[in-house]
Amino acid sequence: MPEPSSWVHEATATAEGGHLHTDDGELSTTLASPLAPHCNGLAPEQLLAAAFASCLHHAAVEAATDITDEAHTVRVSAQARLARDPDGRYRADVRASIASVGLTRDQLIDLAEYADRLWPFSSDGDGRHTLTVVPAEPRGR
Repeated sequence: MPEPSSWVHEATATAEGGHLHTDDGELSTTLASPLAPHCNGLAPEQLLAAAFASCLHHAAVEAATDITDEAHTVRVSAQARLARDPDGRYRADVRASIASVGLTRDQLIDLAEYADRLWPFSSDGDGRHTLTVVPAEPRGR
């Protein structure tokens, strides 16, 4: 773990009373709860998908600068699923895909592997969550 003086960025978010906000005010939203499906707002799986897509996008853009001059075209999509075990514990499954204009399939594989090494999340082996990073499938032309 890095020394506190070497941290590059930090942020604080607070969730309370069905609302979430960041300390800088850039994000402020109503929260939905899986326990109250009638509520409007962002659900935990949406926030998880958004957080992973955002973080991995940063890592993928950084990784892409070593592979292509088109790093600005990197696109990351993340799908997050939550489930509950019979013991009541939540489980998460996140699958992220990375695309970028003009890259071959092999370059996309390299990009996905490189970005996956850079970003700070990994499967911790306890089976409560899985994280998968793959190159995006080619889109129809």
